[in-house]
Amino acid sequence: MAAYDYIIVGAGSAGCVLANRLSEDTDNTVLLIETGGSDRSIFIQMPTALSIPMNTEKYAWQFETDPEPYLDNRRMHCPRGKVLGGSSSINGMVYVRGHARDFDEWAEQGARDWDYAHCLPYFKKAESWAFGGDEYRGGDGPLATNNGNNMQNPLYKTFIEAGQQAGYDVTADYNGQQQEGFGPMHMTVKNGVRWSTANAYLRPAMKRPNLTVMTGAQVHKVLLDKTAGKRASGVRLARGGRYEDIQARKEVILSAGPVGSPHILQLSGIGAVDVLHNAGIEVQHELPGVGENLQDHLEFYFQFRCRQPITLNGQLDWFHKGLIGARWLLTRKGLGATNHFESCGFIRSKAGVEWPDLQYHFLPAAMRYDGRSAFDGHGFQVHIGHNKPRSRGRVHALSADATDHPSILFNYLQAGEDREGFRACVRLTREIIRQPAFDDYRDGEIQPGESVQSDDEIDAFIRANVESAYHPSCSCRMGEDDMAVVDSNTQVHGIRGLRVVDSSVFPTIPNGNLNAPTIMVAERAADLIRGRQPLPASAAPVGMDAGWAEYQRPREPQV
Repeated sequence: MAAYDYIIVGAGSAGCVLANRLSEDTDNTVLLIETGGSDRSIFIQMPTALSIPMNTEKYAWQFETDPEPYLDNRRMHCPRGKVLGGSSSINGMVYVRGHARDFDEWAEQGARDWDYAHCLPYFKKAESWAFGGDEYRGGDGPLATNNGNNMQNPLYKTFIEAGQQAGYDVTADYNGQQQEGFGPMHMTVKNGVRWSTANAYLRPAMKRPNLTVMTGAQVHKVLLDKTAGKRASGVRLARGGRYEDIQARKEVILSAGPVGSPHILQLSGIGAVDVLHNAGIEVQHELPGVGENLQDHLEFYFQFRCRQPITLNGQLDWFHKGLIGARWLLTRKGLGATNHFESCGFIRSKAGVEWPDLQYHFLPAAMRYDGRSAFDGHGFQVHIGHNKPRSRGRVHALSADATDHPSILFNYLQAGEDREGFRACVRLTREIIRQPAFDDYRDGEIQPGESVQSDDEIDAFIRANVESAYHPSCSCRMGEDDMAVVDSNTQVHGIRGLRVVDSSVFPTIPNGNLNAPTIMVAERAADLIRGRQPLPASAAPVGMDAGWAEYQRPREPQV
């Protein structure tokens, strides 16, 4: 039986970080296992092509939820990366860490030392910010971040100006001292190329003789040794039509993501007794929280016609796409070098909300994630969603066969607070777009449409049109209570030599996109795994955002 010190399952946002950091120690032998293959594709590396890998079977698990009872029983698309770099190779490249209070909330829920002060040093360690490091930003880490093409389209700055006119703050850096407000959006792009964790972390580490990267292999279960208590001794995988067992001398680390990691645990007989019995899996270790607490962000497109022919809708025909692609291939510049989300906003849905719970991505086009135009003519849109959902779902294995996709149910909008949050999304967005800054551009609402006004009308529109923001998480929650799956060191409760390190261990979903906090978790977990002293807590003065006292009172509309 082949043997390695560490076996990492999943070469995604967390797995690539771990492969790099664990193999830094030349005494460790590390195996990284990935079901997918190479990320060397123009459709992955060119930022503007982001909709293609996300919707391609070769590069993404095309999961689908069960009928969602609070979304008119729609089945929702849930793609997960199946390629080197994982979801960092198919995502929108948006870099958002989350609010400082998100991580304090983790610590309050039992994830010891995962508060913001302890997490910030690892955000900094991971990052190389285009404008240099400071007490909030990293200057020499592997992960390149910048603000795209510097908002060359005038609509980006118009959106920020409109937010200011509506009475909100402008924030110079939402990943710095203050998240709340409107400002430039950041992305993981370097020299015009998607800077996934495969590019940032894995490719440099693959030169090391103590790191082995195995692609085209699907892990079917974690092997357990019960001779001296429960201990993970290795994995069983399928590759090239054959099964193979591989031994882990030190640890098995699951980094297969918020669907894959709980599913592999359940396939291994680790989970809730009733879930395992229903799937025909023998119980090896009862752990009721496996696959529970599943969370995600929803969003919808608020679309408007544009009076001036300056939007990306004029670039969506095959001729212009060809020109964009050719320029990118030759120079790594132009519209091919950005994800087009270059301005954004973080605001509160109502008075009394402790930290921002609504997020905007602005796009100078009216189109869908699959790249299709929304209508004939010019338009712009904001992606808007309620980022602190109360609804909770689950991931359950349906059989002992690893090739059978699990049952996924988010219970989107089950909680009344979530439905209330989306009503605020509609009303506050209209207030922002009606500001004078947009007078020269705004030419009528495409979606939802002016006829959608009452609570019932908004609720019906949201149920029929809301989409996943592709941020599933929290299904192997970190904590110390009976429903926690891993402890504060990311070790699976009750089993030695087994960890989970990916977004599934988040106790609650952060206020933003998930790639940045997933990388941060892996950076900190790598130190814990290696037995190194964690980086000292930061004393950077973040706390609450400026203007918090004003948000104790209802804000008067600024129209």
